[in-house]
Amino acid sequence: MEKKIAIVAVVVAALFLAGTFIATKMKSTDAALAACGAGAIAGGAVGGPFELVNSNGETVTNEDVITEPSLIYFGYTFCPDICPTDAMRNAVATDLLDEQGTEVTPIFISIDPERDTPEAVGYFANNFHERMIGLTGSVEQTTAASKAYKTYFAKEANGDPDYYLVDHSTYTYLNIPGMGVVDYFNHTDDPETVAERTACIVDTVGAN
Repeated sequence: MEKKIAIVAVVVAALFLAGTFIATKMKSTDAALAACGAGAIAGGAVGGPFELVNSNGETVTNEDVITEPSLIYFGYTFCPDICPTDAMRNAVATDLLDEQGTEVTPIFISIDPERDTPEAVGYFANNFHERMIGLTGSVEQTTAASKAYKTYFAKEANGDPDYYLVDHSTYTYLNIPGMGVVDYFNHTDDPETVAERTACIVDTVGAN
């Protein structure tokens, strides 16, 4: 009986120490991210698994495409101004990071799957950067991905069936494998800001 109690005590102590270590590490990481100027994101609150379709018509998951630090943006190819501007900003930031020796993957996820075929979203993404991955899918798949990242979108009511607009949020999310979303960028952030913060975060957490 005493032996069992001793074993239980050891297990409890080990679990306590493990929990303390994890909590301390999380606080340390949060402090490091804050020092880089990262936006406040509650751990695990933004981002998550998704299943979408790439430009080759292949079904892929988040694990297939987020294999290194990634800049993830939700938009649509028919978008007249904001999406091209943000996609170009992310492409320029990617090149700036390349020059510093920090490699990231820019990813464009469609929230307009009715018009954005795999070919269309792939062509759109490749026009901005050769490494930019374009993803689309069914309405259910793209909606699920959008919900996971807490993004907003709404198709124009009573719009032209072929030329309607889609109102949507314009955040770009920095996702690091094994950590998830660690920062986000606003539409107003320039390429230099995106590159600087991303490089700081990647160097801090040792993601490259």
